[in-house]
Amino acid sequence: MTGKMKKYTVLWLAAILWILLTMAGCQNEAKESAHSGEEAVWEDTAREVSSAERTMEVTFLDVGQADCIFIQAEGHYMLVDAGKNEDGDAIVSFLREKGVDRLDYVIGTHPHEDHIGGLDVVIRALPIGAVILPDKIHTSQTFEDVLEAVEEKELEITLARPGDTYTLGGGSFTILSPNKDYGDTLNNWSVGIRLVNGSNSFLMTGDGEQEAEEDILSTGLTLKSDVLKAGHHGSDTSNSSRFLDAVQPQYAVISCGQDNQYGHPDLSVLETFRDRGISVFRTDEQGTVTAVSDGSSITWNLEPSRSMEAGVQQTETDSEDTEPVNQDNLQKDTEEAADTIQGEEEEIVYITETGEKYHRTGCQYLKNSAREIAREEAEARGLTPCGKCHP
Repeated sequence: MTGKMKKYTVLWLAAILWILLTMAGCQNEAKESAHSGEEAVWEDTAREVSSAERTMEVTFLDVGQADCIFIQAEGHYMLVDAGKNEDGDAIVSFLREKGVDRLDYVIGTHPHEDHIGGLDVVIRALPIGAVILPDKIHTSQTFEDVLEAVEEKELEITLARPGDTYTLGGGSFTILSPNKDYGDTLNNWSVGIRLVNGSNSFLMTGDGEQEAEEDILSTGLTLKSDVLKAGHHGSDTSNSSRFLDAVQPQYAVISCGQDNQYGHPDLSVLETFRDRGISVFRTDEQGTVTAVSDGSSITWNLEPSRSMEAGVQQTETDSEDTEPVNQDNLQKDTEEAADTIQGEEEEIVYITETGEKYHRTGCQYLKNSAREIAREEAEARGLTPCGKCHP
């Protein structure tokens, strides 16, 4: 090969190499540019989601002398209690107006009618993720209605266990109570929770009284919260000094009814809140109260109440045992009276129109059509005892 040809060959190879290097460089640059773009898009999306998920709205509905709290966190929804029996339809309408198509969680704090009255209507009306209840059976028709709704929807009951934590959108809540067997003191069976959104927090204890508050204190769980849903409708049976020392709330919400006969809220509780500099909201005087948390601060739909007007007690004691006569109590009294009359002559059990088993009163498998019958007659019909309530 001549020197001239060698020169052209070298130049030709150099040109080819330059072209290849240039193409590779462009491809790498394009890949790096595309990769950087993907990262930028992902980061922007992450920031948007994070910012959006910090928004949580907590609404304390005005349901008179009762409780109902609705929480929404970016497309995730939760209901704590559902007012009285007559409140169910109104609560469902409220939820539909809010665009709720599914409740992630429903909590029935304890089996009193002013807390779970409308729960069966809510459960039947909407898809439900989890139904959280205390491990306490009650014989009232209201409680049986809730169990029946759960059974109809083929849901399972999640028992409230202190320390268990559940997520809700960008927030979460931790179960605080109940912490032991409180016998027939239903208030103390209340499911308590601490709801957290960023650096904001809300604490709710249903009707838990001072014994239950002391047991919550003994758990060692974090209690400090911005907002306290005042225990037991602002009664002095709850909201103890030691408990308030641990929670250190900036705000308190009292859910109670105008001119209720129990004296809620109690003057001593209002004075305690005032002396501690706690801003108070009251559904009896202000209607529905809503708090919006962005994860760092809380805004309200109303100015805090300046009222120090306490309720006027119209009964001998501030006890749930002295509630006005309602269908729950009437049915229970009737059943107990029937059992007493029958005495040792015959044992009374309960059956449904189409069931193949007989039950004790209060069994979760009883329907609204349940009727009493002598055990001897039930067995003569070929019915067998329920394996759940063991009559």
